[in-house]
Amino acid sequence: MKILSWNVHGLGNSRTIRRLRHTLKIHIPQMVFFMKTKINKVQMERVQRSCRFINGVDVDSDGSRGGLCLAWKDDVSITLQSFSKRHIDVFVDDQNNRQQWRFTGFYGSLYAQGRDESWNLLRGLRSNEELFWLVCGDFNEIMYDFEKKGGIPREERRMEVFCNALEDCRLMDIGYSRKWFTWERGNLPETNIRERLDRGVANENWMSMFSKVTIQYLVHSTSDYCPLLITINKDDKWSQKNFKFEAWWVLEESFEAKVKFLWEKRAFNFKAV
Repeated sequence: MKILSWNVHGLGNSRTIRRLRHTLKIHIPQMVFFMKTKINKVQMERVQRSCRFINGVDVDSDGSRGGLCLAWKDDVSITLQSFSKRHIDVFVDDQNNRQQWRFTGFYGSLYAQGRDESWNLLRGLRSNEELFWLVCGDFNEIMYDFEKKGGIPREERRMEVFCNALEDCRLMDIGYSRKWFTWERGNLPETNIRERLDRGVANENWMSMFSKVTIQYLVHSTSDYCPLLITINKDDKWSQKNFKFEAWWVLEESFEAKVKFLWEKRAFNFKAV
């Protein structure tokens, strides 16, 4: 199964629609989550039909800001749980993987004064830990300072509050391939800013079930944001625990010494490449 998530910056533009159709034709996702659509439900339904996504849930934009859309094809069964200006929460009956799981499309506040409200919303969405839960979208925040290049450095407290919210929800970063950043502004070296604002996070049960999941940050030309392509494949041995590398480990003072010790002891039967 494939999911496309994109902070698309206005689907009312004909050039954006053409670019979107091209992206969907190449990657063939079964489900799409759009943020910042800036159009009303009637217009959004036209976009969905033009892109052959007949089923959908739309949240109107607030004037010229916001707007969410979750749309899917007929081979995916979706049950809506809740929605707001910041999220769309559903259950997915994934026939390809023969498993029901939970998907939350999330759009964090762009403004610092609204971040606490966003993280409290995420905490409020957390429920039974036995469920398989995937959250994806634009969180408008980074987890670590190395996820931002250029511009004013991010405040440590802002990153810490975001990480705490994910930890409270038992959500782990899935990772990515290709580009490391999802948002870019400024064409000149002295003005260029890049940040990893969009990501997929999931709880341990979901990660164990779909251990072969991949997230690609795709090339873009009509938005400041990269589309995220999530490819989900079920692992038949999902009940077996899988090793997960946490990015924050490299920040620990003891990291290098610990890795050297384990390597010398061959504790994990590493093979040099």
